[in-house]
Amino acid sequence: MTVGPTAGPTAGPTGATGGTAADDAAVRSVAIVGAGLSGCLLAALLAARGLAVDVYERRPDPRITGEERGRSINLAISARGLDALSRIGLADQALATALPMRGRTLHPRSGELGYQSYSADGTRAINSISRSGLNAALLDCAEQAPGVRLHFEHRLTGVDAPSGRLTLATPAGQVDAEADLVVGSDGAYSAVRRAIQFSDGFDFSQDYLPVGYKELTIPARNGNFALDPQSLHIWPRGGSMMIALPNTDRSFTCTLFWPKVGEGSFAALQTPQQITDYFDREYPDAVPLMPTLVDDFQYNPVGSLVTVRCRPWVKGRVALLGDAAHAIVPFFGQGANCSFEDCVELDAALAESGLRREPALQRYQARRKPNTDAIAALALENFVEMSDKVNSKVFQWQTRTRHLLERALSGRYVSRYELVSFTTTPYADIEPRIRRQDLAVGAAAAVATAAVAGAVKAVLTKRDR
Repeated sequence: MTVGPTAGPTAGPTGATGGTAADDAAVRSVAIVGAGLSGCLLAALLAARGLAVDVYERRPDPRITGEERGRSINLAISARGLDALSRIGLADQALATALPMRGRTLHPRSGELGYQSYSADGTRAINSISRSGLNAALLDCAEQAPGVRLHFEHRLTGVDAPSGRLTLATPAGQVDAEADLVVGSDGAYSAVRRAIQFSDGFDFSQDYLPVGYKELTIPARNGNFALDPQSLHIWPRGGSMMIALPNTDRSFTCTLFWPKVGEGSFAALQTPQQITDYFDREYPDAVPLMPTLVDDFQYNPVGSLVTVRCRPWVKGRVALLGDAAHAIVPFFGQGANCSFEDCVELDAALAESGLRREPALQRYQARRKPNTDAIAALALENFVEMSDKVNSKVFQWQTRTRHLLERALSGRYVSRYELVSFTTTPYADIEPRIRRQDLAVGAAAAVATAAVAGAVKAVLTKRDR
């Protein structure tokens, strides 16, 4: 069986048979492997350019089957994600089902709660939104776009990069397809990437953290939120932490980021008594809010946290996108935001190149690779900040100082967090800008200190006379 825009023995849109069109031939048909967030967004963007888009997803339609237990991690959608969603008219709809979080509430083992605003003026927010809910909205948007076809329960078993031919396994048997451009948007364990990564010149690495994640729930209490809904809640415990994000049903989705083995790990807690004793000691204020704690802990799966790096992202008619190209850990809340930027950039590269495949793909890779490398490093660093540094008096003083500088030097001094979350400044430009800002502030402080010292010396000299 053959499906896709170029099905059958007749010539495809490029006028060539068998996928032998020149590399700079115009793209008319696209096959996207993976109907997750970025795959659906890209389908809608490319359909708006008049392209025929087929989306292949190995799972059944999640709008029908529902989400997997323990796999519904919330997303923190911020400026980059909203910019991308606005291009297909979904930003307002996404915000309508999101809850703004304007800062972090810190939960110590004992004592008063702490609070750290995300922005200098305390008004800017990242937005907690359900991954499954956003995926359903994007699926609807893609499905309604002219020229888009969704194919569920189609598992990729092979792809030929030079020709753009795909082989897929379905409940009805093998299906063959072909497209001018094949986009692998099928996650960190991408089947599309596997099909090309063993070719000559392909560099690939995956680095797993010794920390995994597991989801728990804080339900609504008497119809209300049990915690402040305008905050991301963190229980920082050094090398581990628990976080909680609000949901529109007034519950909170909690995520444990713990070592997988060893003391204080997922593997160390096996019995209900061990679970409750540990939580009573480490998260005493949360335990009364978690009536399903033991059940959630015992039956929700432990997920892995991996950083994927590879190069090249493009080969023949194939391009990688999102986690398939650059999976990152979730500690800066930028995974979906970054993948959405990939979609915007690939769409723009195709438009700027007149839909010619080769120049478009090279432009896309050249623009995005340095930026995704930068956010991968920042995300890893932010785990240490969230789980440990937020408790430090020095870190808290530094945060207050940065916010003071932002208010005093509006637009000229912007913190790392604000540049990442509240602007679309390229990720790769953020650290160089921070260094320039800090050097300028340091130089200004040195001049001011020298001026004060000079004035004091002048006064003392005059008095000695």
